[in-house]
Amino acid sequence: MVFGRVDRWRLPTAIKILVAGGFGAGKTTLVGAVSETRPLHTEEALTQVGAHIDDLSGVEAKLTTTVAMDFGRITIRDDYMLYLFGTPGQERFWFVWDELAMGALGAVVLADTRKLADCFPAVDYFEKRGQPFVVALNCFDGTRPFTVGEVRQAIGLEPDVPIVRCDARKRDSGREVLITLVEHAMRRGAEPVGTMS
Repeated sequence: MVFGRVDRWRLPTAIKILVAGGFGAGKTTLVGAVSETRPLHTEEALTQVGAHIDDLSGVEAKLTTTVAMDFGRITIRDDYMLYLFGTPGQERFWFVWDELAMGALGAVVLADTRKLADCFPAVDYFEKRGQPFVVALNCFDGTRPFTVGEVRQAIGLEPDVPIVRCDARKRDSGREVLITLVEHAMRRGAEPVGTMS
């Protein structure tokens, strides 16, 4: 009987995590660094048409931008898969966030301390949804190292929201950020937001 054989299969549990933040904060880089598979990117070239919309301050060398999402995967065990969805950072693409956030356990808000205000919309978004999140300070070369307390005060974060330093280019650093998020979500007893019960 076909259905009898289905009972013996064990389907993996999928854990969905978002990687959000401002334009040029390193979301695509983080997803690419930690993904065990070749990540899916929806990168498009920056053009003169968007020059009056896109603020390239601090990221003048940036040539592309994510227009829909980045996607990567990590196998935790045979029965647990972590799926990463990187959100687009520019305001004109934020309409995609609601779809990407559906069913997510939580989010990493990647922050660039050169442009800290760019992470405010992501922080506000996840606070309003009641979705667990951590703030990851992407340590760009040559940036002033702010203390966690200074960043917490500048963003206006609650004391229970973790802030961690990371280098989005390094797999181990990105994995530590993801572990921090999953542990934070578990402490809060979080269930994926927006799933059907």
